[in-house]
Amino acid sequence: MEDMELVTYCGLYCGLCSVRSRILSQAKTLRQSMANEGYDTWGTELPGFKPFWDFLTDLCDPEKTCPGCRQGGGPPFCSIRKCARQRGVEVCGFCDEYPCKRIEGVAKGYSTLIHDGKRMKEIGLEAWIAEQKERAKTGFAYVDIRCYPYEVPSD
Repeated sequence: MEDMELVTYCGLYCGLCSVRSRILSQAKTLRQSMANEGYDTWGTELPGFKPFWDFLTDLCDPEKTCPGCRQGGGPPFCSIRKCARQRGVEVCGFCDEYPCKRIEGVAKGYSTLIHDGKRMKEIGLEAWIAEQKERAKTGFAYVDIRCYPYEVPSD
C-alpha cells in the first residue's frame, strides 16, 4: 500500500506529526526569510551558523528529520516495532492482543491511539488512512492533544 510508510506500527499516522506539518512549514518560512536577508551568504561568518543552517535545512525535509517508523525513524529501542514484526502484523490494531500494555503506555500520551486502532480494524487500513489524511487537512497534529507523561516502550 502506497501510504503505509506513514503508518507507525503502534497505529499513529505520521501525517499528523507536527514535524510533517507545522515544524516543516515554520522551518521553511524561517529559512526563506533568512536567505532573503542574505544569511546563506554572510551568515557563514557567524559562530555556529553552519550546523544551525544544516539543521534548519534538514527540518525543511521531513524525510531527513524523521523518515517514519517503518523507515527507521522514531526511537530505535521501541519494542512495539519489534513485537509487531515478530507477530507479523502491519499495525498493532490488528493484533489479537490489542491493546496490550505497550500500546496502553504510548496511549497515555496519545489519547486517540486506542480508539484509532479500533477504528482502523473496523473500517480497514485504506479507509483509515484516508480519514487521517482528511484529519491532517484540518491542521490537527498530535501535539495538540498529547498528554504527559507517556511511555516509549523498550525491552
